[in-house]
Amino acid sequence: MSRREQFLPYGQQWIEEDDIAAVVETLQSPYLTTGPKIAQFEQSVAQYVGAKYAVAFANGTAALHGACYAAGVSVGDEVITTPITFAASANCARYFDATIVFADIDADTYNIDPEAVKASITAKTKAIIPVDFTGQPCDIDSIMEIAREHNIVVIQDGAHSLGAEYKGKKVGTQADMTMFSFHPVKPVTTAEGGVIVTDSSEYYEKLKLFRTHGITTTPYAKEQGDWYYEMVDLGYNYRMTDLQAALGVSQMNKLSGFIDRRRELAALYTELLQGVAGVKLPYQTPNSGSGWHLYSIQLDTEVLGKSRKQIFDEMRLANIGVHVHYIPVYWFPYYQSLGYTRGLCPTAERWYEGALTLPLYPKMTNEDVCVVTAALKQIIS
Repeated sequence: MSRREQFLPYGQQWIEEDDIAAVVETLQSPYLTTGPKIAQFEQSVAQYVGAKYAVAFANGTAALHGACYAAGVSVGDEVITTPITFAASANCARYFDATIVFADIDADTYNIDPEAVKASITAKTKAIIPVDFTGQPCDIDSIMEIAREHNIVVIQDGAHSLGAEYKGKKVGTQADMTMFSFHPVKPVTTAEGGVIVTDSSEYYEKLKLFRTHGITTTPYAKEQGDWYYEMVDLGYNYRMTDLQAALGVSQMNKLSGFIDRRRELAALYTELLQGVAGVKLPYQTPNSGSGWHLYSIQLDTEVLGKSRKQIFDEMRLANIGVHVHYIPVYWFPYYQSLGYTRGLCPTAERWYEGALTLPLYPKMTNEDVCVVTAALKQIIS
């Protein structure tokens, strides 16, 4: 079969001259970290999604860790999340020795199933961490309704969904706190970085404290002098640098265009793969607009007569960077050592066995999509 000359990754940043100039300008400024670009970046994200507050962190995992701190997660608590996500969605609560309860996914959207969440609630449930998998918003209204009934905090993992809409509103104001990631393959990038947006002043203050060693200026410190500060809790050094924030400010100006392009490419994939036997295309709920972080298909290996690994390997040999998102988190040795076993979330496990992610990022061309789909059709035929 034909083979691309250059490897086509599943995701990639798009950095232009103005992005580089923004970083260089900050390099030449007095502040490389803890400077004015942090607040500017936070404001740009908060304004974009319509939230009152945003707190930037070194990465998305640190941001989720901070959100669990602000929510008061601690030893003995239970936190519900999906198994079809990156490990950080569960690990962030384990850092506080909380117990992770994995709730199964919806067979159509691949997001956490609200009914499975409801069935997982106990007197120990402290927080729910739903994930907007592939960029499609979860059924956050249903989850918030369940949470309010039981006085539970909801931390929406929107690592994939910056720029997506839920019932006509940008993702970011429906949950108590929402995390966005700025890893290079995400909607926009700060190289590494994360942010929590919230409308709660209480969470906002706790998040700022947590990312900076638990250090703050108290009334007593103000009495002592401008040089004095106090550490009031055990926090972490989770600060984002001004270099990252400068890149983020520049990238945020391009977010809407990036999302539009992702949607165009996803629509082209759907058009070219429609009706291909053995391939199930991603379902989209009518009340939301995906940010299309990933284009994830399902392979019916019985119909195709080939295993997912065979198809994966042949696509890679063709220099097409297909991927698999994600392995059920509780399959990992660490979680197995805690007593989790396979079979816990049957729908998630069935989904995983046939999942394949196709390349999708704004810098791709329509021709790239045609090459990917042609190669896939040839391999599965």
